[in-house]
Formats: sequence, structure tokens, C-alpha cells
Amino acid sequence: MRTLIPILFLFVLATNCYGQIGGDKVLHFVGGSLFGLAGAGVAKHASNGNRVWTFVGAVTGSALAGVAKEAIDAGQRDNGWDNADLAATILGGITVGIAIDLFSKKDSNGRLRGRYSTFNFNKKHYPALQTSKLVVFDGVPPSLNTLGLSNYELTAK
Repeated sequence: MRTLIPILFLFVLATNCYGQIGGDKVLHFVGGSLFGLAGAGVAKHASNGNRVWTFVGAVTGSALAGVAKEAIDAGQRDNGWDNADLAATILGGITVGIAIDLFSKKDSNGRLRGRYSTFNFNKKHYPALQTSKLVVFDGVPPSLNTLGLSNYELTAK
């Protein structure tokens, strides 16, 4: 009974607070979290686990996604740029960056250990792909029809 009452009290507070935040802001926060996680993964790999760059990558990934989304919204007639949506998106990236820094294991130099995926980035295991040559007739590159990248049929005059 001692634990049930505080849990019910927190549940009531959480449901009341959710009514004050629009559903759109929650979606922006979740999207910023996902793009922040992707940015943190790229930055962690590029900086060999540097904690500062991993956090910067999380914030940058969410900020880029937020600015792109708001730029699309600004171009629509019934919609516009919303700084609160942008702030919710960036806040999602900041939250992910702090969570990664708090919960990740660190080595003796303070660098992050572990991986976010099982993909091995070592280039020794992946041989170079075979490349094909582009055929050019009479100094003119082939058209999209020749390459099969167009829906229109190839017609000759």
C-alpha cells in the first residue's frame, strides 16, 4: 500500500501534464530523439568514442531534422514555422545525448565503449565492389530511357 499510493499519485500528475502538451510536440520530441540517436552513433564512430562529440552529434542530428521539418512546414500554405516544434525536436536530441553519456560505459580515458549496432566497420573484411564502365556513344552520355530509369518508352525518329 505504501508504494501503490505514490505510484497512483504520479500517474494522476502525469496524465494531467500530458493534457497541457500538444500531441504534435510529443511527436517532434520522439523524432528528435531518433535523429539524435543516429547523429550520436555517427559522431561516436567518427570521433572514436569522444563523449563531447557524441553529445554534439546527438544535438546536431536532431537540430538538422528539426530545421528541415520546419522549413518544409514554412513552405506550406496552411502551416508555418513553429519555434516550439523546433525546440521540442532539439530537446529530444539533448535528452538522448545526456542519456548516452550517463548510461554508457567508459574506458580509462573517458571514451565511450561498446557499439550501437553489430555492424563491423572494419574495411579489411569488405572487399571493393566491382564497378562497371559507362558506355558513351558519339561523346553523348546515354539518356534515362537507355539506362531504364524513365517510365516513358524509347522511341526512335
